[in-house]
Amino acid sequence: MGAYGNSPAGTFAANSGAVTGPFTSRAETSAAPGATLSAATILSDSARRWPDRTALVAGAERITYGSLWRSALRYAAVLRERGIGPGDRVCLLVTNSPHFPMAYFAILALGATVVPVNVLLKTDDIDHILRHSGARALVCSAELLGEAEAAAEAAGAPVLTVGAGDHRGPRPALDELAATAEPMPGPVPRAPGDVAVILYTSGTTGRPKGAAITHLNLVMNVGTTMLSPFEMSSGDVLLGCLPLSHTFGQICGMGTSFRAGARLVLMRRFTAEAALDLMETEGCTVLMGVPTMYFALVEAASRRPVRPRLDRAYSGGAALPVRTLDAFETTFGCPVYEGYGLTETSPCVAYNQRDWPRKPGTVGKPVWGVEVGIARPTVEDAIEPLPAGEVGEIVVRGHNLMAGYVDDPRATAAAFVAGWFRTGDLGLLDDEGYLTVVDRKKDVILRGGYNVYPREVEDALLRHPAVARVAVVGVPDPVNGQEVCAVVVPRDGLTPDAALADTLVTWGKRHIAAYRRPRRVVFLDHLPLGAGGKVLKRELTTLLQSTDDTGPGGRSTAP
Repeated sequence: MGAYGNSPAGTFAANSGAVTGPFTSRAETSAAPGATLSAATILSDSARRWPDRTALVAGAERITYGSLWRSALRYAAVLRERGIGPGDRVCLLVTNSPHFPMAYFAILALGATVVPVNVLLKTDDIDHILRHSGARALVCSAELLGEAEAAAEAAGAPVLTVGAGDHRGPRPALDELAATAEPMPGPVPRAPGDVAVILYTSGTTGRPKGAAITHLNLVMNVGTTMLSPFEMSSGDVLLGCLPLSHTFGQICGMGTSFRAGARLVLMRRFTAEAALDLMETEGCTVLMGVPTMYFALVEAASRRPVRPRLDRAYSGGAALPVRTLDAFETTFGCPVYEGYGLTETSPCVAYNQRDWPRKPGTVGKPVWGVEVGIARPTVEDAIEPLPAGEVGEIVVRGHNLMAGYVDDPRATAAAFVAGWFRTGDLGLLDDEGYLTVVDRKKDVILRGGYNVYPREVEDALLRHPAVARVAVVGVPDPVNGQEVCAVVVPRDGLTPDAALADTLVTWGKRHIAAYRRPRRVVFLDHLPLGAGGKVLKRELTTLLQSTDDTGPGGRSTAP
C-alpha cells in the first residue's frame, strides 16, 4: 500500500509507520513475554464458539466453522511436513473456493506469511511476485497451472495444487494429502508486529509493491470494521463476489464475516445475473462490491421483476458515481455505504457509517482508531496540514498502517513522514470531518497551467445518458502541455461514432469549466480494471499514445 524472503527482511513499527530498526527476519522477531497475537484466531475463535454453524457456501457445499478450521489445521500439517514454518512466505494463487480460506488460515496457523496472488495475472507477473517475496512455496488451483507452472519453476518455488481436475499433473495435491493428515494442535504464537500477509499493490503506477501487513494490522482492521462500518453479525449472509486474493474481498469480506460468525456465500466469478440469483436463493443480507459490480447489478435487475432483499451494501475500490449509488438504492431498497482504503492501510481508512448521516459523494469519516489529515501535496519531507475545505494529499495514521514495502526501503521512507502515511491521493475534509477523495495525485492533469482533477470531469460526464463508464486522462499537447481526453464506454445500443463524440464534447461545454472540459473523446468496449475495480489509467495512456486520431472506436477533437 533489505531483502524479504528467507534472507533478512525487516522490522517496522506497525502503529507509527516509522522504521524502528534494521530489517531482520520475521522468524527472529522477539516480543515481550505473553505478547502474542495470531490472525489465525479470526477463524479459530469462531470455530470454537460456533463449530456447527455454516461458515461458507460454495455451490452445493456447505462448510461449518468447525470443519473449515479442522481443514485449515490439516493443510497446515502438510505444509509443515514440507518444511514451511514461522517467518516463511507462501504464495497463494487460488480461485474463490473453499481452498482459499483453508490454505490462507493454514499458513497463518503455521506462523508463516500469506502472499495472495491475483488469479488473473500472467506468468511474468506471477514470477515477479514469487521472486520478490522470496516465497518458499506456491499453493495453486490446479486450473491455474498453465500460467503458474513456468513461473514457479523459474523462481524455484515448489508447487502444491488444490482443486480436483485433470489439470493437476504430477504435482503434489495439498487438499488430497490434507484429507488423511493429522491436524496441527493449534496456531503457532506470533508477535503482534510479525508480518501476517504481504499484499501486492495493483501496480497502477509501476511494478507492484508488496505491502507488509502485520498480525496486529489484520486483527485490528477486521475487529474494528466488523463493528462499524460493516456491522457484521452472526445472522448476516454476505455475498462473496469480490476476489479473495484482493484486500477488499479478503479482509473486509472474508475476515469480518468469519470474525462475526456470519455466512459467506462464494462466487467463483462475478456475473450480475448469477449474483442476483445467489442473493435470492441464499438470502444474502450484505453486499460488498466495486462500482462496476453496482452498475452491472442495476442493469441486470432492470430485466427481472424479483430483486433480492438486502439490508445494506458497501462500495470500495474506486469512486462510486452518485448516479449509480442512487439507482442501486432505488432498485434494491437498501442503503449503500461508500468508503475508502488502500492496500497499505490493511485496508480501511474511512467509511460512511450508520452512526452519522450518509453524505453521498464522500467516503465518510475515519474508522475507529484511525486519523486522517490533509497535507500540502508539494511538501515532500514534512506534513504541512491544510484547513478544512482545501484540497491536498490525504495522510493517514493509526493501527491500520502497514509495516512497510517489501524490499523497497526508499519507497517506504518516502511513504512515511513524521508518523503519517502519504497515500498519494488528493482529497479534502469538510467542517464535519467527512472525507472526499478528489483524485490520485499522479493522475492530475496539468492543462495550460491549471490543475484538472479527472474525477470531477468523470462525474460530470456520467450524468449524460449515453455514458455507461468513463475514465479521463491527460494526453500530450504541444500548446497546453496536456489535453483532457475522455475514454468512454457508451451504453448498450448506442453507436460509438463521431456524432456521439461531438455530443459529449458539447455536453462538456455546457456543464464543465472551459479549462477542464474534454476536447477529445475515445470510445472503448471496456475499461482496463485492476483486481480492486480501479481503472488502470497507465494502460489507457499507453493505448492512446499508440493510436492516432482514427483510433479505437473513433475520436473527436473540438476547440
